Amino acid sequence: MATNKRMTKTCKTVTVGLVTATMLTAAGCSGAATNTPGGKTADAAELELTPTSPPAAGGVDRVNWLLEDEPDSLDLDTQGGSAGRVVLTNVCERLFQLQPDMTSKPFLAEKAATPDDKTLVLTVRDGVTFHDGSELTADDVLWSLERHADPDMEQSDEFTNVTSMKKTGRNEITIRFKAPDALFTKALAGDAGIVWNKEQVERAGEDFGTAGQGDACSGPYELAGWKSGDSITIRAYDGYWGKKPLAGQVVFRWASDSALVNALKTGAADGAYASAPNTASALRGTKGLSQYYGPSTATLNLIPTERGGLKKPEIRRALSLALDRTGIAKSGYGGLVEPWASPVGAGSWGYAKTEFTAAEKKLEQTAPASPDAEDLAEAKKLVKEAGAPTEPIVIGTDATQGRTVIANATRAALQSIGLKASIKTVPPAQFEEFYSDPKARADVDAIVGDWYISKADPMGFYDNGLSDSSNNWVGFKDSTYDAKVRQALATLDDDERATLAIDVEQRFADAAVWIPIAQVPSVLVLSDKLTGPPASQAYLYYPWAADLGVKKG
Repeated sequence: MATNKRMTKTCKTVTVGLVTATMLTAAGCSGAATNTPGGKTADAAELELTPTSPPAAGGVDRVNWLLEDEPDSLDLDTQGGSAGRVVLTNVCERLFQLQPDMTSKPFLAEKAATPDDKTLVLTVRDGVTFHDGSELTADDVLWSLERHADPDMEQSDEFTNVTSMKKTGRNEITIRFKAPDALFTKALAGDAGIVWNKEQVERAGEDFGTAGQGDACSGPYELAGWKSGDSITIRAYDGYWGKKPLAGQVVFRWASDSALVNALKTGAADGAYASAPNTASALRGTKGLSQYYGPSTATLNLIPTERGGLKKPEIRRALSLALDRTGIAKSGYGGLVEPWASPVGAGSWGYAKTEFTAAEKKLEQTAPASPDAEDLAEAKKLVKEAGAPTEPIVIGTDATQGRTVIANATRAALQSIGLKASIKTVPPAQFEEFYSDPKARADVDAIVGDWYISKADPMGFYDNGLSDSSNNWVGFKDSTYDAKVRQALATLDDDERATLAIDVEQRFADAAVWIPIAQVPSVLVLSDKLTGPPASQAYLYYPWAADLGVKKG
């Protein structure tokens, strides 16, 4: 399932479950940004996470928005980078729609029925037109689904459980599965659910998604122009079937690190989603700017490798107990990340939030925010029982601010419980190879990793612990864990799936397959004159510009 993402730009990987990166980035293809001077340190535990900014009082003619880089393509089937998604989420609609509170609902599919647990029947909404004025039909929906499912496309692994997709009525598509698939409709709220205008896409051919081509979509905005190397402009679509969008025109330009910070500080840009915590930290307290923090699935983790220094689960649990997560949050990320005991953020709780909140609190017993004397004593006991590795444990990192702080804190934690440790620092581009190339990981025992999932369901993450997962580098094998993951993925009832997910989460934590460090909020930075868009991670899949307008007064 294409649910796992690294917090990077557009560094394409080749393993199932570790797909094109899309979210938290600032330097190269690294999720940990370089430190930007200025700003005020926050306390993430005290930040109010809200799905949206306050509602707008009225529309605005034009908004200047910042991306961190220029999109490679506006065809999300071939290039799934975050820059293109931030633009296209306002232009292209999906069969389901992710809401600011991270729930999802039928959208271009007006209705969704499950006559049995291996069948999904979608009723395509009437009255929707593409931006060229042509009607959106069930034929377009079926063609789009088949395009997404093509093995060469980004979302193809969302369809591995699908046995057939057919048009079974004028406005009806029937999808059948090998086994029940609890996450498929959530995938339809992501890029696997985009409905393309078949005629436009085929007419553009290989040029589709490039500068000078149309958008082939049906959303509240249409693509008005793309000046390569300069800007992308979208404008409100007059024939939109739904509620009229508030912002009349949005002009996107791109900048990263200091240039992005300066453009927002000087008023050259009206807003941005600050995907790197340090960028947001540098802008805190800036006159004329507001920041809104929202739920996200993103986390920072230590990911053990196959090298063997952290092969024993007792050593991994000991490290987790000794790690100073609070110190990392303050020193490495300006206080904008929160010490966290789960490998997936609270934005994944699209259901059963009370139960998942309680489960995360329970996990803090094995992943404390700041270790006390009892935690360190227990960690030393685990090391003694397991036997300390004879060689130093090597932490792989790059030179970016956040990762450097985490690496140093990890070394200090290991040394505090009697273990030898060292750090291997590589350039950001080389760091990306750790994720995809076992040979690149041959000299490190853990990497400072960043991760998010594209679906608001924790089960979108826990396939990483399956015995045959390409992301299970440490070689964790547990037949009961495997069975429960697969059972949860096939459980359509949310309450039943939540119970299974919490069980799976506990097993993952007990084995310390990954060592969680912090959760990372989504951050909206906006001119004080404007308000309305979602603050949550939903901005990657929800038409945020349609809600963007002026404040009262």
